[in-house]
Amino acid sequence: MRIAVDFDGTIVQHAYPLIGKEIPFAIETLKRLQAEDHHLIILWTVRTGKALDEAVEFCRKKGLEFYAVNQNDPDEQISETKKVIADVYIDDRNLGGLPDWGVIYKIIKERLTWKDYYLSTTKKTFFDKFKIKR
Repeated sequence: MRIAVDFDGTIVQHAYPLIGKEIPFAIETLKRLQAEDHHLIILWTVRTGKALDEAVEFCRKKGLEFYAVNQNDPDEQISETKKVIADVYIDDRNLGGLPDWGVIYKIIKERLTWKDYYLSTTKKTFFDKFKIKR
């Protein structure tokens, strides 16, 4: 699976152009997904130039190597950042915000939809909770 992951607000807390504090379990989870299931992790960020190099190096020092950075393939030649092709996008700007990295791991590992995840963590459905007849 190809997983595109944002940097600021997703792997680290927002501090752009500086590098914020690492979000707990972000790098550990991405490394685990690479090791266990051989997912291709693509860094997908608005960072460019020196700020991008610093982000990549920050992750590298913590043992996270990306398959590609702001591109679909490491050999692809592009002139500007564009949306990469991925099966999953992990970004703090998702509808609902960034879930806990444990939740992200479970959803990817078990290939769950949000609906499946929600239903697996609650005893009552929306209909049951509000006593709506189906």
